[in-house]
Amino acid sequence: MDLSFLWRGLTSVTWQQLVMYAIGGLLIYLAIEKGFEPALLMPMGFGAILVNLPLSGVINQFNAAIGAEAPGIIQWLFEVGIEASEAMPILLFIGIGAMIDFGPLLANPKLFLCGAAAQAGIFLTIIIAAALGFDIKDAASIGIIGAADGPTSILVSQMLHSKYVGAIAVAAYSYMALVPIIQPFAIKLVTTQKDRAMKMPYRPQGVTRRMRILFPILVTVIAGLVAPASVALVGFLMFGNLIRECGVLSTLSHTAQNELANLITLLLGITISFSMRADQFVRPETLMIMALGLVAFVLDSVVGVLFVKALNLFTPGSKINPMVGAAGISAFPMSSRVIEKLGQEADSQNHLLMHAIAANVSGQIASVVAGGVVLQYFANMG
Repeated sequence: MDLSFLWRGLTSVTWQQLVMYAIGGLLIYLAIEKGFEPALLMPMGFGAILVNLPLSGVINQFNAAIGAEAPGIIQWLFEVGIEASEAMPILLFIGIGAMIDFGPLLANPKLFLCGAAAQAGIFLTIIIAAALGFDIKDAASIGIIGAADGPTSILVSQMLHSKYVGAIAVAAYSYMALVPIIQPFAIKLVTTQKDRAMKMPYRPQGVTRRMRILFPILVTVIAGLVAPASVALVGFLMFGNLIRECGVLSTLSHTAQNELANLITLLLGITISFSMRADQFVRPETLMIMALGLVAFVLDSVVGVLFVKALNLFTPGSKINPMVGAAGISAFPMSSRVIEKLGQEADSQNHLLMHAIAANVSGQIASVVAGGVVLQYFANMG
């Protein structure tokens, strides 16, 4: 009896696959022990191990016993849920939209500008990536890491047919998890103790139910007219918010925020691991992408702060704490908490949370619009 099949898998393991086992283990460790985006990093890490097992049954493999290709579940999920329709990242936006309260932003519309300014890191990183030799579509996909929005990063890189979807997804979610470490460093580079101690009184203005209902509809229409490619992203985000705010779909709102968001997040994490196969992932370009992703995050925060400083020069009567500009990235609500913490470190009586939340939710809108703009501008290039 030939028992060679018992060790065939072991002898087929390559050093690149061993590297992926280590990366998968690291992601699982960061998720479980450090609490870094566990809902995504844990399934991504475990999936990275699954897809890199020799002759793995989770990806399509030729089966000599049946004389045909046997389908693998992770590859099928990827082809149907991401490659064919981008359904998973888009559906996740319904849950995200249902979680977000735009009330603080509607009470202080000026903070919309913070969300727009903090996306500058995307376009600066695209320029840097292109200068380093990346194909323009790959450069655009890498730049979108700066949106600090994992589903947008996956969607854009997949629709632009980037060769680095897995590395981009890992970078996006890893740096989202590291916002409490990255942002304080970036903010302190361009602020003084006096800047961080600047107080902003919170005077909540009346935001009517009608305004809350009209807001997601108007944002969708305006974004769709300005950047039609953003309609899927913005539309599903705002549809989720409309479910939240309409007042007659409380059960569906709860489902979108919890069961739907959790299920899609779980499936998205393990499905995206299909693009983390060793032959595609273990490349020098992956390290460059991780570095560029960090650059994008830092640039977003720095530009957001500098924008508010410039804005304050023209609005002397109503100044914004410069740190609030850094909350214009899409990492909600982590970035808001970072700003609140830094404000209290500078002055224990300084409370910036509600202002930071307003900028943070504007960043969520701006990031998906930026994703649509990138898609619209770069889809037909290269």
